[in-house]
Amino acid sequence: MILYPAIDLKDGQAVRLLHGEMDKATVFNDDPAAQARAFVAAGCEWLHLVDLNGAFAGAPVNAAAVEAILAETRVPAQLGGGIRDMKTIEAWLDKGLARVILGTVAVENPALVREAAAAFPGKVAVGIDARNGRVATRGWAEETNVEVTELARSFEDAGVAAIIYTDIMRDGAMKGPNIEATAALARAVAIPVIASGGVSSLDDLIALRDCGAELNGAISGRALYDGALDLGAALQALKG
Repeated sequence: MILYPAIDLKDGQAVRLLHGEMDKATVFNDDPAAQARAFVAAGCEWLHLVDLNGAFAGAPVNAAAVEAILAETRVPAQLGGGIRDMKTIEAWLDKGLARVILGTVAVENPALVREAAAAFPGKVAVGIDARNGRVATRGWAEETNVEVTELARSFEDAGVAAIIYTDIMRDGAMKGPNIEATAALARAVAIPVIASGGVSSLDDLIALRDCGAELNGAISGRALYDGALDLGAALQALKG
């Protein structure tokens, strides 16, 4: 199971939000590229990047920070936030991004997900962000009536590389991931599932690994910044 360290970008800084609320941001590093280098030095195999401003704006906002991370690291990175058309997808992949994450458009324009997944095999993931089992879009500001499993299953035949499932109410709260819901989703679809939201300790990672459903990986942010989770130790434990 892959551990994806998260770098959430707001106004050019690496931050973490509580429950996805932009006014509840804690700045952890003024230099996101330096943060990325530190994660890579600790041995991570992937980076998970989010353009928070972009998620609300509907277009890339923290491009300079993302480009600096791509220029200064040599591990694959995936990015979500504000990616809502083919031109933006192509531009990011051309700049060296390994995978784009499509969230809002997966609900509002699923045909784009299919088009992009066909055009760029293995490079398109779907981000499903949920509050109480329902999908939220546009930076988690808008709730829909779409069920998580329903949306995931609709892309079973699209060639999507992964589904990144985030329980919004666990995100940044250091209260542990929603293991039951994550495992249920992984069992319901053939697409690889990455767990996100609430991963706050080594015990959380082990619980996800041993949840009874095969997960591709887990994303952790605040716990790594706060020191509640040691990246090097976590990577060794998952390899073991």
